[in-house]
This record gives sequence, structure tokens and C-alpha cells, in this order.
Amino acid sequence: MTVSSQFLMVHVGQSTEAQRNLEHGIETRSWGFPESKPEYDDAHPRFALLATGASPRVQLADWLNGTATLYLFEVRGSFYTGHAPHWPDEEAEMRIKYPLRFGIEPLAVLHDVPLGPVGPLTEAGSDAIRRSGTDRGMGKLVDMPALPLLDLAGIPVDPDQPDNVPLDKSPGFTTDQVEGKKKPQRRRRGAGYISDPKKRKAIELYAEDLAIAHYENQGWSVERLGKPYDLRCTRDTDERHVEVKGTTGAPTSVELTINEVLHARDKDNTVDLYVVSDITLNTHTDPYTASGGTVSHYLDWEPAEEDLRPRRYEYRLPLTAD
Repeated sequence: MTVSSQFLMVHVGQSTEAQRNLEHGIETRSWGFPESKPEYDDAHPRFALLATGASPRVQLADWLNGTATLYLFEVRGSFYTGHAPHWPDEEAEMRIKYPLRFGIEPLAVLHDVPLGPVGPLTEAGSDAIRRSGTDRGMGKLVDMPALPLLDLAGIPVDPDQPDNVPLDKSPGFTTDQVEGKKKPQRRRRGAGYISDPKKRKAIELYAEDLAIAHYENQGWSVERLGKPYDLRCTRDTDERHVEVKGTTGAPTSVELTINEVLHARDKDNTVDLYVVSDITLNTHTDPYTASGGTVSHYLDWEPAEEDLRPRRYEYRLPLTAD
């Protein structure tokens, strides 16, 4: 029996604005739509497929003869209403244009994928991308087998449980792999990285302030360290270490250093992870000011291997060279 999964199919245009938003969505692990629709109310899509490079304003028969670049994501969490400008065009206009949001975790990018029968998509799935392109990029829900896409991406899964994707076995992708005719040239870093140091600092301090207030209200004495972990909390003879992360996007994934991972896995440490997402950042003040946000709090946190994906490696050179 073929196992189907629920997909959210999205067409992304080739304009500079659309490509910049695609990069920002990949970087911050977030996506959004201009409005909600009744079919989203009880939906829990497992995957999102963002497609670009093919014009949707053609008949279905012509569409199925074409190819596209497909960005495959795991959907993290439920739909939620964003309260902060997040994408570049939202920040430029200082208004929320995409209030319905959800988290996306990059799994693989697939280039020149046939949209017709020889490709990994069902006709209904392929047509859903086309219809999204004629409807302002609104996501279209469709049930279809995930295995052909996962196989094409080289991601090993149990055929009977294709929804269980090990992050450490998926290639992932970065904004450098976005291919658009008008692709903006901007230097990028890893997941969740914010290039503006003033923004990054304001978000970090705000998230830490919320975490400190939370623990102090629980009777803990809190010391702000920064390294090797953010907060040291003590109460009587108990000690708890806290890693704090903040983002203006969805609570999808965060960037960890190897030292943060090793520290959390050390059995001698009791570590919590405190994440503040959907933070509103006012860049018209000096310094920038942050507000709002949604807290995700993980007690006794220890990152599992299948939830980690390496971004960079240290390579030890051989002792001898030719």
C-alpha cells in the first residue's frame, strides 16, 4: 500500500522581491501567506514544497511538460498568526503582509525536476503548484506519496513511515542554493543567522531578559554569562544552565555551536533551552528595541542526534602532503 502524506504546495515567483523572501524564509526557517483559508483550519501538513523557475500561467498540459526547481521542507508546528514584520518587504513597508505563518525545515533542493508523469509528483500535486502561482502564492494542500521525492533527494526513510525524516540524514540547503534570474547577491550564514549585528544583539538581549525574568519569578538567582552557556541559575543547592535563542521568525530550528551541544549532553549539567520566536523589532530607535514574542521552553534539554545537522566541519590535514 502506498503511504501518502499531506503537502503544502507553493509557487514562488522570479521577481527580486519573491526571491529575496525565499532566501529569508530559508534563512529563518519560516514561511507565510497573505491570509488564512478555511482549508487551513484543521490542516497539519507534514511537508512543504516551494517551487520556482516555471511560469504557472499556462494550461495544465503545457505545465506538465515543464521542469522546476523544488525546495523540499519539513513543516514544523501548526499555522499561527505572526505579530511582527519579518520578511524584507514587510520590514521595508513596516507592516505585516504575510500574517499566516508556519515553520519550515529545509530538507533538500532538487533542480530541473519534471513536473509531469516522469517526475516525482502526482498530477494533482504538480497542478497544485501551478494553481498556487495563479493565486498569489497561496499554499495548496494535497495528499501524495512523499517517498518519490525523498528517494530523489537521497534521504533514507522507512517506506512505511515516510513522515519520520531524520534531519541528520537529509542534505539540507542554504540560501546560496537559491537560483533565480534576479537573485539578490547577499552574504549569508547558517540557519537563523541575522547579518545585522545591531538586530542580532537586540534580539539576543531581549530573549535573555525574558528568560531571566521567568527564572527569577520561579525563585532562581540568575547570572548572565554568555559563554560557555547563556544563563546560570541557582536555587538552594540546585543549579540549572540555560541556552537562550531569539528570532523574529517561526520556532523551527536554532543554530548551535559544537560547545553548546557538548555542554547540553554532559551528564554533569542540567540544561534548559529557552526560545523566543516572532519577536517584534523596532529599528527606528537607537538602540533597536524588541517586544512581543512567543516562548518555547524545553526543560532538561539534550539535543538528539537525529535532530542535528552539521553545517561546517573542521578538517584535520594529513601529516604529509604530496
